[in-house]
Amino acid sequence: MEEMTVPLDTVNDIRSMDAAGRSRSEIARMLHVSRNTLAKYADMEDMSPAAPMPRRRGRPALEGNEEWVAGVLEADLGAPRKQRHTARRIYDRLVAERGYGGSYSTVQRFVRELRLARAAAGGEGYLELEWAPGTCQVDFGNFRAAVGGRTLDLKLLVATLPHSNDRQCVALMSQRSECLCAGPLEIFRRWGRAPAAMVLDNATEAGRMVRGEVTESRLFSQFRAHYRFESRYCNPYSGNEKGSVENAVGFLRRNLLVPVPAFGALPELNAFLAEGCAGVNAAARCRDGRPHGEAYREDLAAMRALPGVEFDAVRWVTARADKRGYVEADGREYVAGPAWHGRSLLVGMRASTVEILADRGRRVAVLPRAFGEGP
Repeated sequence: MEEMTVPLDTVNDIRSMDAAGRSRSEIARMLHVSRNTLAKYADMEDMSPAAPMPRRRGRPALEGNEEWVAGVLEADLGAPRKQRHTARRIYDRLVAERGYGGSYSTVQRFVRELRLARAAAGGEGYLELEWAPGTCQVDFGNFRAAVGGRTLDLKLLVATLPHSNDRQCVALMSQRSECLCAGPLEIFRRWGRAPAAMVLDNATEAGRMVRGEVTESRLFSQFRAHYRFESRYCNPYSGNEKGSVENAVGFLRRNLLVPVPAFGALPELNAFLAEGCAGVNAAARCRDGRPHGEAYREDLAAMRALPGVEFDAVRWVTARADKRGYVEADGREYVAGPAWHGRSLLVGMRASTVEILADRGRRVAVLPRAFGEGP
């Protein structure tokens, strides 16, 4: 039954009086309804309750800016969650950059409906994907640990082989591209192989996909070419696309890093994590119920042999030494020495060290890498 425009009691009176043989002009006069309304309810064949459906709204009028807003939301898929556009920010940009004269509520409604439509575009819920042997998923999590007497906020890089449910993790100081390459490299050593394909999300420094176009960081592209694996990128908030590793991040953090651990140095922490992962995997079973080891052998058989030369995960930047002989890289200062003041030097940023080179590759210094803020 379609939505009523008069109270149900009035509808009942209309139908009762019509059934009793009263004239319709008399009924309309007595109940104070129009003749069209009276005829509508008197002649209605089915009064069965229909399932309540939300009202369909027409597309909000954004003065021709619909595609621009959709493009902003699409680009947001590759940005950190806390740096995505709110409806208010989109409205402010529309006014400032495109001369929009409509209301904020119109923009807010359009943004909400577009996001809901995209969330529903995947079909009926999330389907767990099948993963071929040799395919690896990678993601980051955050955790805290005491290292060398200091409490640090660290990154937990987790890699899984969904086919066998193998789970590995490495503690890193940062998500920068050199750390992103160094983390999987440590895990490749544990496996003794490299994956055939690696699935990452758009939130990493490896690269991102926007409107079907993949843009990869130069260092990660070199890393990928070195080990000959394919890369795929997905939405960081689509759990069905990389559910194995997202589950593993929480599982390993709860089981290996609670309570907050304390170690003398980062390598000690990573040795502890490697041992913990080995224990977790020994007791694991894959999705089809088989023991981890059986499916793990299938994973290894489908993976790539490691090359004879290990990849050097280093990002080179050029910096000029100041009058004290200090160079600045990634917001931190490193000592080259007074003899190099005013000279242009190469600074190699690795996950745990910084190497400074002069012209023709002469090594000036190798120093511990500093992260965060400070001198």
